[in-house]
Amino acid sequence: MPGETIYALSSGGLPSGVAVIRISGPATSVVLEDLIGSVPAPRLASLRTIRDRNGLPIDSGLILFFPSPASFTGEDCAELQVHGGRAVVQRLLSRLGEFPTTRMAVEGEFSRRAFENGKLDLVEVEGLADLIAAETEMQRRLAVEHSSGHLSTLYDSWAERLTRCRALIEAELDFADEDDVPGSVSDQVWAEVAVLRAAVDAHLSDAAAGEIIRDGFKVVIAGAPNAGKSSLMNALAQRDLAIVTDVAGTTRDVLQVDLDIGGYLVKLYDTAGLRETDELVEREGIRRAENMVAEADLVLYLHDLSVGVAVSTPADPRVLTVGTKADLAPARNEFDFSISVQTGAGLQELRSMIGHRIEQMVRPDSFSLPSRLRHKDSLAECLSAIERSLGMDGPVDLDLRAEELRIAANALGRITGRVDVENLLDVIFSEFCIGK
Repeated sequence: MPGETIYALSSGGLPSGVAVIRISGPATSVVLEDLIGSVPAPRLASLRTIRDRNGLPIDSGLILFFPSPASFTGEDCAELQVHGGRAVVQRLLSRLGEFPTTRMAVEGEFSRRAFENGKLDLVEVEGLADLIAAETEMQRRLAVEHSSGHLSTLYDSWAERLTRCRALIEAELDFADEDDVPGSVSDQVWAEVAVLRAAVDAHLSDAAAGEIIRDGFKVVIAGAPNAGKSSLMNALAQRDLAIVTDVAGTTRDVLQVDLDIGGYLVKLYDTAGLRETDELVEREGIRRAENMVAEADLVLYLHDLSVGVAVSTPADPRVLTVGTKADLAPARNEFDFSISVQTGAGLQELRSMIGHRIEQMVRPDSFSLPSRLRHKDSLAECLSAIERSLGMDGPVDLDLRAEELRIAANALGRITGRVDVENLLDVIFSEFCIGK
């Protein structure tokens, strides 16, 4: 609610060496005066004793004050850096709750206030959420690109170009008979729109790469029962996750583990053995395995070399054929790899090939990539409107072509939040922790 001052623990789990409690809102100065006796100088850390309403000390810590508008939220803000014991933090939070105009923040509320006060746009907000959640180096780099505003700058520049082109077209429509208006600018405008269409199209084609970096590269281990799927998963994860036995059909459900390969998040899935069976639970596991194979970015199709019979593998560029149990039988040329989880033979080469496949799909030199479905949808809408304005779907009147440019610019504006996106806000900010 407007006028409320919010507070929350922003530094994560307890106990910890230091806990950071954040405060934001119009009553921040009043709260600081009550807690520590005065408001510290802006943006300078001050060691103060924090006291309860009876003047008894709660703790001593560093206090920082950030006056509006030069703060994260754009409001008066403060950070209390105290000892990270549970009792200390709980007592201080209880003390903050005693003020009549303060309350505990909800998920993402600090970031939402930053957005509403013009300190961040939606792409920067989402990048900040991704930066907090990043587990691999490439996720971090993608999140930094988004949270620092580089991607927003690109979208804003495209929207400005579309708006300028639309203005020139509408000027031609409105003032074509005036002596002080130059001749037709259509050729110049539509040439620029065509260049922009190519740029948006190329950018949209990178959406899959952005999704892979942010959400992970899906690798599915498939094959017949007892081909060594669970053993391979355990070997790549370097810990025992899946049950390994000589009994066929041990794996009934899809097992998943996250790996870091070359700085990329790899989601590795172990699936039920593919075979014909009448057993109800195993059939459900096989159905799920087939669904995972259909959705995979890469499939490792395993074959037991010790069986020694010819095998058939789906003809699919996403499939790598892997001969297993190489310690029990000689390698065969029909497979892309031969491995042994017992000796470790071929495992490093297999990991390297997975990393190579990811790099083939992702340009590691550029991180100005759309990474969320809503980015992709709005870019697709923008591209379609631009193509309609260019008459790619058939002849269109000039006034309608100008309207398509407006639609395209608005689609870009929805990505950054420059136009109405109220229905998106609750979803976006709910991804944050309480103190952010």
